[in-house]
This record gives sequence, structure tokens and C-alpha cells, in this order.
Amino acid sequence: MERSDIMRAVKGRDTAPERLVRSLLRAIAPGYRLYRRDLPGAPDIAYIGRKKAIFVHGCFWHGHDCRRGARMPKTNADYWRRKIARNRERDETTRAQYAVMNWSVLTIWECEMRDQSALAERLKTFLRG
Repeated sequence: MERSDIMRAVKGRDTAPERLVRSLLRAIAPGYRLYRRDLPGAPDIAYIGRKKAIFVHGCFWHGHDCRRGARMPKTNADYWRRKIARNRERDETTRAQYAVMNWSVLTIWECEMRDQSALAERLKTFLRG
């Protein structure tokens, strides 16, 4: 399978990390909405009344500073460096738009999925505040 075929197969929504976060949220605070296109960046999860948005980011795609996010493909490295930089810029712009709207934003990284109890605690804290 070619790299382009592999990358094309990567889903943009309803990923395993997103489904895990949603399953934790169902126990903590149901009533969220998914992929609201009327909000900046179409957050993965939004609590409209609470003015809270949650983004679930893949470490590689959004350039997280963990081991997985720091790994760069050997082929076409310039392309991927530029692409990830654009994604990070877009993420910053989106966060700034939410700040102007007086919304709280939580970014959950793919690498945080390993410790589900810590993730659940982080979600509870975010939703309480």
C-alpha cells in the first residue's frame, strides 16, 4: 500500500480517540453536540450552553511535543513539516477565535488516551470550570 493510500484512509471524524472521549463524557456530562460547523474549527465536541469546545487531536497531525508527534516521515519531509506547521497555525487561530467569543477550549491529545482515569478527571475539571 502506498503512503498516499494510507494517508487517504485516515479518518477525519469518529476516530477511536474521539469515540473514547465521548464514552467518558456520556458518564460525566451528556448533552454535547458533535462537529458544529457554525463554530470555529468545527469542534469535535461542543457544549453550546456552557460555551465549551473540545478538540481531540492526533499527535502527528497537529505536531504535539510527544514522541509520536515529534516523529517526521523520512520521505517528503518538507511537505509534512509545512503541513503540520499550517495545522498548528490553524489551531492557534481557532483558539483565538474562541477567546474572543468567551468560550473555553480543551485540546485532548491522542497520547493522553492511555490513562483513561486521568483523562476523565481532566474532562470533569474542564466542564466544572
